[in-house]
Amino acid sequence: MTTITTPLTTSSRSTALRSTPPWDGYDGCKTTDDTDDDASIIDLEIDAKEDNDASQNSTPTTSQQIVSLALPALVSLTIDPLMTIADTAFVGRYSAPNDPYPLAGLGSAAALLVFSFYVFNFLATATAPLVANRRAANDEAGATLVGGQALSLALVLGTLLTLTLLIFRTPLLQVMGTSVTGPEADRYGAQFLTVRALAAPAVLVCSASNGILRGYLDTKTPTIILLGSNVVNLLLDVVLVAQLKLGPLGAGIATTVAENIAALCFLGVLAGKLPSADGNNIGSNADPGKSGTIVPALDLPKWMEIRPLVVASSAVFLRSIVLQVALSSAAAMAARSSAESDIIASGASSSVAAHQIALQLWLLCSFLCDALATASQALVADGIGRKDAESVRTVSQTVFNWGLALGLALSATLWVGTKSNFLIDFFTSDEGTRIELAKLLAIVILAQPLNAFVFAADGVLQGAEEFLYQAKSMALSVFTAFAVFATFEYTPLLGESDGDTLVNVWLGLIALQSMRALTSFVKLIDKQGPINLFGKEAL
Repeated sequence: MTTITTPLTTSSRSTALRSTPPWDGYDGCKTTDDTDDDASIIDLEIDAKEDNDASQNSTPTTSQQIVSLALPALVSLTIDPLMTIADTAFVGRYSAPNDPYPLAGLGSAAALLVFSFYVFNFLATATAPLVANRRAANDEAGATLVGGQALSLALVLGTLLTLTLLIFRTPLLQVMGTSVTGPEADRYGAQFLTVRALAAPAVLVCSASNGILRGYLDTKTPTIILLGSNVVNLLLDVVLVAQLKLGPLGAGIATTVAENIAALCFLGVLAGKLPSADGNNIGSNADPGKSGTIVPALDLPKWMEIRPLVVASSAVFLRSIVLQVALSSAAAMAARSSAESDIIASGASSSVAAHQIALQLWLLCSFLCDALATASQALVADGIGRKDAESVRTVSQTVFNWGLALGLALSATLWVGTKSNFLIDFFTSDEGTRIELAKLLAIVILAQPLNAFVFAADGVLQGAEEFLYQAKSMALSVFTAFAVFATFEYTPLLGESDGDTLVNVWLGLIALQSMRALTSFVKLIDKQGPINLFGKEAL
């Protein structure tokens, strides 16, 4: 019997001693004269099996995997809005007294930029499952190819977006409200927009890089990079806005510098020049045998190579546009309907204010749910890439359980905040706005479990690369929302409208989410689909 005291990894123990003759007094390995090679091999194989069993017992559960991906993703999702909040706070705090124009101009430009950057979120949403699927199927070359294509697409689209924002900045700002707020606000908005437009390639590169790293089940690296960029933005705001009094121009410079630093850090990690947070597959600290190098593709790819990314990106882009149109239309209807009714002008302002507060609460809850979707997207794509149908179903079912719990928790939190008047007192002291907001909060509270299911289903279906189906579903859902709004607002069979158009707008939004939930559920339980939530068949 051979006694081994030198540590070997589980995967190499049997191989090492099968191919090596008995050792005598070397590196602490002692061999008896009556060594039995077969007994030694059996002993090592039993030992290896025990080590494997221990390793399997230490494997994180599905819930642990979801939480480990969702929490960093939540931080990443909230970081970009925090940059805009910091810019807004500094400009508002350090502007001249009784001078609303800097903040008004920044607000119009920031709203335009948020919309412009959001519609390109497909660079993360479409890229993540494509990379994860190929990586899990051990197609490292395919994962690297998709990642490089996504980075190239981000640079091209970012450059085009920069040119568009610079060339058409005046009419775009006027559409966003500077035509009403006056020439001074327009001047400040143009300053902020001109500088921030230069960061469009960097912003889109960050989005694509985020998707690539999600595909490698790494949500910690984006969180660290984006946190660092936020610190840079904050420090530059102190210098440029608070000290040098550059106003929106200084805020734009601060954010643009921070976003370009973040993009360079992302590119450095993907190219293997900088370390990643986990060090498993990407970064200078990854195992050279496992790590890949992802850089923008410099040559024109063949159509069949880029087709998956283009189809997925186009579908998600269409879906984002349709959703934004629906939300923008809701805001417009809230303003128009109040102004057209017999309510005085202050009533119209109250309706719009209440709608904006309720919408911000809705979007804040959506950020929490979207983090859950990010985790499910990566894990489902990973399971499909490994052709592990049971893992896909387990992840999907666990995500929906978490979604239900999250939805109920959000409803309970909003209910407590409403009943205690904390939410209403926090956002407004205007009596008309308080009355309108109280009606909307009831709808927002009841809708949270539905919202949580919709976002969880989004993540699962995106992980299964059902992008085209989701685009069609969104179009149908928006049509349903408008139909429900029109039915409550204009159909005589339901009685004459009582002028409460704002509530009807929100009933339309609930109809939108309900149809999204229904169409998602149909695809999730499809026995011929990639999820087959209640089935047993293999992929």
